Amino acid sequence: MSAIVTPFPLAASRPLQVGFDRTELLRILDLYGRMVAAGQWRDYAMDFTRDAASFAAYRRAAERPEVRVEKRPDLRGKQGMWALIGEAGQVLKRGHELAGVLFPLERRLLKVVEG
Repeated sequence: MSAIVTPFPLAASRPLQVGFDRTELLRILDLYGRMVAAGQWRDYAMDFTRDAASFAAYRRAAERPEVRVEKRPDLRGKQGMWALIGEAGQVLKRGHELAGVLFPLERRLLKVVEG
């Protein structure tokens, strides 16, 4: 009696697109709502690809996003899967936790409220 071993397909282990889970999206949209209320942002866009999920916030419609929050699960073990990217494409902050990456935006929001 012999056993037949069938290899597990590797393609099924990788999702077709990266997305935000419910708690991540709630955290991002909460910040977005507070920035809209403070008059800083007016529009947003989300993009989901095979490698990354991206949330872009705009000061005005039809321009480059002021900031982008990106989730890249492939970088989880290296620099961290979260990145905050500025208007010119520079990486402003990178980390393993979403809260830490959003902190510079939250700090700026506090300055707007106090000012």
